[in-house]
Amino acid sequence: MILQFPKIFNRPTWLERQQNTILSAALIITGFNVVSAISGLIKYRVFIAHFYDTAFASHRALDALIIGSQIPELIFQLFIFGSISAAFIPIFIEYRKLSEAEAFKMTRSVMTLLLLIFVLLSIPVFIFAEQLTRLRTGSDFTPEQIQIVVNLTRITLISNFFFAISSFYGALLQSYQRFVIPALAPVLYNLGILVGVILLAPHLGIYSAAVGMIIGAFLHMAIQVPTARKLGFGFRPSFDFKLAGVKRIVKLMPARILSISVGEFRDLSLSFFASSIGNSSMLIMQLALSVMTAPIRFFGVPISQAALPFLSEEVAKNDSEKFKELVVQSLHQISFLILPASVLILILRIPIVRLLFGTANFPWPVTVATGWAVAIIAISIASQALVQLLIRAFYALKDTRTPFIIAVADIILYLVISVLCTFVFKIGVLGLALATSSTAIVEFLLNLYFLDRKIHSFRQKSFLVPQVKMLAASFLMAVFLYLPFRILDEVIFDTSRTIELISITLITGTIGMLVYIFFAALFEIKELTFFTQLLTKFGPWRKTLSEAPEVLVEATSEPDAL
Repeated sequence: MILQFPKIFNRPTWLERQQNTILSAALIITGFNVVSAISGLIKYRVFIAHFYDTAFASHRALDALIIGSQIPELIFQLFIFGSISAAFIPIFIEYRKLSEAEAFKMTRSVMTLLLLIFVLLSIPVFIFAEQLTRLRTGSDFTPEQIQIVVNLTRITLISNFFFAISSFYGALLQSYQRFVIPALAPVLYNLGILVGVILLAPHLGIYSAAVGMIIGAFLHMAIQVPTARKLGFGFRPSFDFKLAGVKRIVKLMPARILSISVGEFRDLSLSFFASSIGNSSMLIMQLALSVMTAPIRFFGVPISQAALPFLSEEVAKNDSEKFKELVVQSLHQISFLILPASVLILILRIPIVRLLFGTANFPWPVTVATGWAVAIIAISIASQALVQLLIRAFYALKDTRTPFIIAVADIILYLVISVLCTFVFKIGVLGLALATSSTAIVEFLLNLYFLDRKIHSFRQKSFLVPQVKMLAASFLMAVFLYLPFRILDEVIFDTSRTIELISITLITGTIGMLVYIFFAALFEIKELTFFTQLLTKFGPWRKTLSEAPEVLVEATSEPDAL
C-alpha cells in the first residue's frame, strides 16, 4: 500500500517550487535553517529550565538524555543517511534522466532494504540496551543515569524509524531541486520536542523529551510525503533487490558506512570521556556544540547541501571545469560568511551562552565552563563548515574511499588527544573541546589536500588569494572588536540584566560586522560586492533568484537534530 496522509498536509505550491540555481536553493535552506537552529537552541534552554536542578541532581538526567539517543542515531546514520549521502542522489538523478518510473522503482527497493536492516538492528539494541549503555559510559555515571539511558534508547528507536523514512523523501525532493520542504522539516522536529516537553514534563519528567522526539520525527516525515506524491512517488514495499541501481548503492555504502561509523564512534567516545569527568561535562559539550553548529547550519550546510545535486549534474555531463568552478566559488562564499560568524562567537561567547541557556537554575560556573568550551571550538567552525562542501564534492565524484581514510586518521588523533587531556593531564571538559577543535582543522586540511589532487584547483591564485584576504579581514575584525566589547562589558553595561546583555551583544556584534565589511571592501573581496548587489535586488527577489546560473560561477556561488 502506498503511504498516504490526510489532506491537512497539503500545502501551498510555493513550498513545492523548484530551485534552479545553487544560490536560490541555498537561500531557501538558509532561511529555514536559521529558524531550525533557533528552535534547536530554544529546545536546550527548555531542557535546562525543566530538568536542571542541582539540589535533586536532576541535571544528571540531561547528560543521560543526550547519551540516550546515540545508539538509535548511530543505526540511522550508518544505514540510512550513509546510503543517501554517499550514493542515492547522484544515482537517482542518473536513473531519472533515463526513466522516472525506473528511478522510482529503484528507490522503493532501496527504501525497503534499508528499512528492513534498520528494524533488524533495532531489535538487539532494544533487548541489550543496558549492556550497551554500560559499555559506553564512564566511572562517574550513576546507576540511575544508566537506567534513564536504557529507557530513552528504547523509546528513541521509534523516532529514528520515522527519520529513516523521512530521509528518503527528503533526498528525493532535493533530487528534484525542491529544497523548501526538506529545509522546513527540522523546524517541525524541534517544535514536536518542545511541545512534548512543555505539555508532558510535569507527568513524564525527562521522558517527555523522548516522546517529543517521536512527535517531531513523525512531523518531519509527514510534511514531505505529499510533495513527493505530487512528483509521482509513493512508497510501497518492493523486494526487487537485484536491480542494478540497488546494487550500485549497496556497493558504494560500505566505505561511506565505515566513514560515518568513525564519526559516530567519536560521539560515543565523547560520551565515555565526558561521563568519566562528570560535573555536567556532557551537557557542557552538547551546549557548546549546539552553538558551533548554528553558523555551520546557516552558511556551510545550505551551500553544501544545495551544491550536491548541481555538482552531480556536472559530473554526469562530464564538465570538469564547471565542476571545479562551482567547488571553488562555493568555498569562497562559505568562508566569507562563516569566518566573521566564528569571530563573533569567539569574542561574545559568555553573552551568547547566557542569552541562550542562562535560565535562573543554570549555575554561573557551568556558564563559564560552557563559554570556554565555545571559545575553543569556535576556532574550528570555519573548518567544519568548509569540510561539508569538500566531502560532498568527493561524493559527487563517487569517491567514498578518500573521506573514509581521512575520517579514520582524524578519529585516531581525536582519541589520542582526548585520552591525554582526560586521564593524563586531567584538563577536563576543555580538553574535550580542544580535541574536537584541533581534529576538525586537521580533517579540513586533509580533505582539501586530497580533493586538490583530483581537481587541481586549490593551489591556484584564484583560490588562495581570496581565502587569505578573508582570513586577514576576520583577524582584524577580532582585534578591533575585543576592545569595545571589554569597555562596554566592564564600564557601561550591567550584564546581569537581560536587556543590557542583549544590548551589548547587538552593539558589539554590529561593530564587528561593520569592521569586517570595511576591510572586505579595502581588500576588494569579490564576495562583498556580490552580496551587496544581492541585497539591493532583494525587492524583486523571485526574479533575482531565478536568473542565470553564470552568477554562481563568475561572481560567487552561494548555494541538518537533537
